[in-house]
Amino acid sequence: MSDEVEPGFVRVRLDLSYDGKDFSGWAKQTERRTVQGELESAIRTVTRSSLTYDLTVAGRTDAGVHARGQVATVDLPREVWEEHREKLLRRLAGRLPRDVRVWRAAEAPAGFNARFAAVWRRYAYRVTDTPGGADPLLRGHVLWHERELDAGAMNEAARSLLGEHDFAAYCKKREGATTIRTLQQLSWERGADGIITGTVRADAFCHNMVRSLVGALLFVGDGRRPVEWPAEVLAAGVRDPGVHVVRPHGLTLEEVGYPADELLAERSRQARRIRTLPGAGCC
Repeated sequence: MSDEVEPGFVRVRLDLSYDGKDFSGWAKQTERRTVQGELESAIRTVTRSSLTYDLTVAGRTDAGVHARGQVATVDLPREVWEEHREKLLRRLAGRLPRDVRVWRAAEAPAGFNARFAAVWRRYAYRVTDTPGGADPLLRGHVLWHERELDAGAMNEAARSLLGEHDFAAYCKKREGATTIRTLQQLSWERGADGIITGTVRADAFCHNMVRSLVGALLFVGDGRRPVEWPAEVLAAGVRDPGVHVVRPHGLTLEEVGYPADELLAERSRQARRIRTLPGAGCC
């Protein structure tokens, strides 16, 4: 999706949430149920259109991953938007399956691109080490870890991963895609209910990055690896078979952050640049 909206169209920002359990991720696929596929189908139905209006999303979540604060955009003909804007949410609620909801639909400011204009994405990973296992009512959103976890050790290990790095050791490589990211926050807090919540915030994430980071820190938390190990893996710069990619159901996209309206276009331009680390050669 371009940052410029075609004449006669309106860019609409959608704020939505979904339970990822029965979805094969966000991105539409021919023979699998996805969030994008369900939402585009619902929009086509409620606007009584013969066309499918493509969605652009802030973060392409994997199969089984949930979202509470996902953001997507769709470009609609102005006459379609004007006709349906007042009742769009209610009509989508009547058409969409119950595991995906759109909470807000509004005309986006100039220069808004759900993906490239974002300055950060914040995820939460929830895990419990309670001997009896996860609460049955929360089992679809909380991972049960069979060993006792030391959240203090996990936080100590996490601090060495903050900042701008090449996270190739924690990402599933994709051809032509950079693995340089700025990790802004990585912290763990145990609640009174025994659930330990990991908060992970970065300007962007590469494939499997969050679940790989969580997997490494859980091994520190249960004593199988020393505090220094996650940083050593990062410095090595290659995928380490010792890093376990944890299951997706504990992961939720909580929120996406954007700059002020007047900075949206510049942020999109910056996000499209090929990133290199300071001092790195081009070849």
